[in-house]
Amino acid sequence: MREVQVGVGDRSCSVASGGPALPLSRPLTAPSSFHVMAKPTGAICNLDCRYCFYLDKKSLYPGDSFRMPEDVLENYLRQTLESQTAPVVTLAWQGGEPTLIGLPFFRRAVVMADGLVREGQRVEHSLQTNATLLTREWAEFLAEHDFLVGVSLDGPRALHDAYRVDKRGAPSFDKVMRGLGHLHEHNVRYNLLCTVHGANEAHPLEVYRFFRDECGAQFIQFIPIVERDGTESDDRSDKVTGRSVTPEGWGRFLIAVFEEWLSHDIGAVFVQSFDAALASWLHLPATICVFAETCGNAVALEHNGDVYSCDHFVESEHLLGNISETHLIELVSSPIQRRFGEAKRDSLPRSCLKCDVRFACNGECPKNRFVTTPEGEEGLNYLCAGYRDFFHHIDGSMRLMADLLRAKRPASDVGSIFAKAPRNKPCPCGSGAKAKRCHGS
Repeated sequence: MREVQVGVGDRSCSVASGGPALPLSRPLTAPSSFHVMAKPTGAICNLDCRYCFYLDKKSLYPGDSFRMPEDVLENYLRQTLESQTAPVVTLAWQGGEPTLIGLPFFRRAVVMADGLVREGQRVEHSLQTNATLLTREWAEFLAEHDFLVGVSLDGPRALHDAYRVDKRGAPSFDKVMRGLGHLHEHNVRYNLLCTVHGANEAHPLEVYRFFRDECGAQFIQFIPIVERDGTESDDRSDKVTGRSVTPEGWGRFLIAVFEEWLSHDIGAVFVQSFDAALASWLHLPATICVFAETCGNAVALEHNGDVYSCDHFVESEHLLGNISETHLIELVSSPIQRRFGEAKRDSLPRSCLKCDVRFACNGECPKNRFVTTPEGEEGLNYLCAGYRDFFHHIDGSMRLMADLLRAKRPASDVGSIFAKAPRNKPCPCGSGAKAKRCHGS
C-alpha cells in the first residue's frame, strides 16, 4: 500500500492508497475511455425539483450520512486515472447537489488528483450544480482550477420556478442567477442545462433568447423530462405525468430553437443536440450516449463507492459492485455491463430498424422506451414522434453543414449559402419553400 501526500493550504495529510490495485492487464472488453458521474452527496439536494428522478435514490441507503469518505474519494480518483488510456481524463461531480459536501472536499480532491495523475495525462474537472449555493469563494476556486460548470436553469423566472423549488416550495430562480453572476464575475467556464417539460415546452424562443441575451450563454443543453406515471414496479405503464414534455412538443421546441440558432447564432452559440446531430450527418461516432448505437460507458458512482450501470438506472438490479472491492475498470468491463450497453441496440423494435433517421437517433435512451409501435411491438421510445420531426426538419441544413466541413470550411458558412440563394428558387435547406420565404430572407 503506497501513500500519496496531499496538501491544502498549509495543511497536509497522507492518504492510504487502499482498495483494489490496477489489474495486471486491461480486460479485453474494457473501453478505451469511459465516463463516471461521481456523486459525493448521493441523492441529497437542497432543492426539491418536482420532476427530479434522483431524489428518491436516497432510499437505497437508509440511515446513511451521504458524504463520500476519504478512502472512497481516493479510490475513485486513483482507479479512474489508472483506467483511462486517453490523455485527458474528466472527473465529473454531480448529485443530488454536490456543493453540499463543501468546498474543502473539492480542494482535497483537486490536490489528490494532481498527485495521482500519470505522466502524459491531464485532468479536467466538471461540476453539475443548481448554483444556489455558489459564492465568490466557490467561483474563485472553480476559476483557479478551470472547472467546467454545468448550471441547471429552466428559462426565465416563471418557467424556471414552475418546478425548480426548494424544500419549502419556495422559488429558486434568484439564487440560481446570483450563483451564475459569481461565475460570470470570475470568468468560470459554464454551460446551461435546461430541462424541457410541461411548463416550458411551449416557450422555446423565450427560453433560448433568455439564455443567449440575458445569461450570455454560449453552451446550452436541452434535456427532455419524461416522468412515468405510476409506481416503479408498474413497468408496463405507458402513462406520463403532466410535468413531462409531450413528444410533439419536444420536436417543436427543438425545431424552433434550431431555426433561431441557424438564422442568428451558428458559430457563436453551441447547442449540444445540434452538435450531436451534425456528428451523425458526418458519420462520426455519437458525441452523447443517448444517440449512440450502444451505451454502457457512462456509469454512476454513489457516495459510498457503489457503481451502477447508468445515472438513470441507479437500482439494485443494476448495481455492478463497489470500487473498494473491485477495480473500476473491471466493473465497467464486466459482462453484465457490456450486455446492458449492447441491449440498447439489440432491443430496438423492427420499425426503428427501418427508420430513415435511425443513424441520428438509435432509439435514444432506453429509459424512455416504454410505448408500443403502431404494429404493437414493445420498446418504442416515448419521444419518437418529436425526434422524427426534428431530424427530418434539419436534414437539408445538416447536409449543407456536413459538406462544408468536409470541404474544410466552417459550418457557419451555411449562412452565406442561404443569403446567396436565388429568392424565387427552392431554399437550399430542403424545406421546399422559396428561399425568399425561408432562410434566404
